[in-house]
Amino acid sequence: MFEAGDIREWRDRDVVDPGGSKIGKLEAVYVDTRTDQPFFATLTTGMPTRRKLVFVPLTGATVGPEYVRVAYGKNDVRAAPSIETDGELPAEDERAVFEHYELDYETGSGGERRLARR
Repeated sequence: MFEAGDIREWRDRDVVDPGGSKIGKLEAVYVDTRTDQPFFATLTTGMPTRRKLVFVPLTGATVGPEYVRVAYGKNDVRAAPSIETDGELPAEDERAVFEHYELDYETGSGGERRLARR
């Protein structure tokens, strides 16, 4: 488990897959609104003229001095749902992010969003 206070230090770190292949740069961390713990990250990927932000779960991730290693392969992450670099994840698209990684999705008891950007 990560300490939520440390997540600001993760920005702009390289994100690598289990084999050490670079996937992208960490742009933001999204916490689970039920626990306030880091749950997903967005990574900047793509060519300089066609950048996008893709989502990757932080479950099983480890933080190193210059990188964050996630538990998912490069191709799986790059195929994940994405948003524009200046965009926001619409509430109705949250479920697709969870489903891409075969994770259970439930809204809060009042129907509120599951993810919040930190």
